[in-house]
Amino acid sequence: MLTTTYTDNTITSKRPIIFSFFAGVGFLDLGFERSGFDIRFVNEFYKPFYDAYKYSRQKMNQPEPLYEHHLGSIDEFLAGPQKIRLKQYLIDAKKDGLVGFIGGPPCPDFSVAGKNRGRDGDHGRLTESYINTIIMYKPDFFLVENVKGLITNKEHLAFYNEMKDKLVAAGYIITDRLSNSIEVGCPQDRERILLFGIKKSKVKRSQKDKLTQNFNWNAYLKYDGSAVLKKSLWPTTTPYTLDSEFPIPNYIEDLKELTIEHWFRKNDVYNHPNAKHQFKPKSGLPKMQRIAEGHVSGKSFKRLHRWRYSPTSAYGNNEVHLHPYKTRRISVSEALAIQSLPKEFELPNDMTLSNMFKSIGNGVPFLMSQAIANTINDFLKKL
Repeated sequence: MLTTTYTDNTITSKRPIIFSFFAGVGFLDLGFERSGFDIRFVNEFYKPFYDAYKYSRQKMNQPEPLYEHHLGSIDEFLAGPQKIRLKQYLIDAKKDGLVGFIGGPPCPDFSVAGKNRGRDGDHGRLTESYINTIIMYKPDFFLVENVKGLITNKEHLAFYNEMKDKLVAAGYIITDRLSNSIEVGCPQDRERILLFGIKKSKVKRSQKDKLTQNFNWNAYLKYDGSAVLKKSLWPTTTPYTLDSEFPIPNYIEDLKELTIEHWFRKNDVYNHPNAKHQFKPKSGLPKMQRIAEGHVSGKSFKRLHRWRYSPTSAYGNNEVHLHPYKTRRISVSEALAIQSLPKEFELPNDMTLSNMFKSIGNGVPFLMSQAIANTINDFLKKL
């Protein structure tokens, strides 16, 4: 537990307080919690994810959120009785210290691999709802997580800039970064936009124009993303052989942490509670066996290489990620390892396979969550 005391006029608290939205099964929250934050309110719309969040926390002996784990849409907090209750929670929390909102709104409408409907899609409008929730409740700080497509598409970028302008007009100083999970030691090439904001009133006058300098996005980066993603650094493809043995090449020994096999071993994936949770192939076995280890350029079947990182995990989006040296898809325990989850994290047995993989693919890699949480924590200590 943190020993640092945060001061807000006469208010003191040992841990910054978090209200989490679009929580999913809790990857982002877990990163913040293990970085010293106090998760007091959690919101999730989809009941299978809501139930899995509660289950995984129970298995890890994590406490329930102090205020509420709310099942419902974020739009409920913009009007009606839920609005009154959330405002009361916020008033109560601010007596104890700094309060932040965190969330990654569902993003297929901004994703290149998704529907690309932008702000007008069913999911796209939830990003605006989250921004409006921040503006309405005025937390001391906030984090917004979303896909790279939000800045690579002209129309999506215009929407993103509009949302940033609204936050600035509401009294926030903001900074953002396109981050890659591989930079923090996750075995996956996964880019995400991270947007952080802090109330102007919480920042010293001399620092108000220096947020970019004072908020050190690079503090917890372990690797240069552009350098380690060079194809020439890594093994290419290897003919597939069932249960083959293949020692790590000497030339990538220093990058072992970024390989799938390292994480499979670290998380003991074959003895994990979710090890048996995998889709059984009903057809296509001959085709599956012909795909070389490391061949990930196919539109559907991609066989991961044990001594490389994974491409972006988009499980269930017409992608079939095959095990490097077994004739099957990767299991849930292996997918969790690729998302850098702690070994003790597990999903409930009664959750459908589709929902398991969807929740994993939608989640923020744990190490990325922890890195941004640590960065925010360091910044708040300087206020």
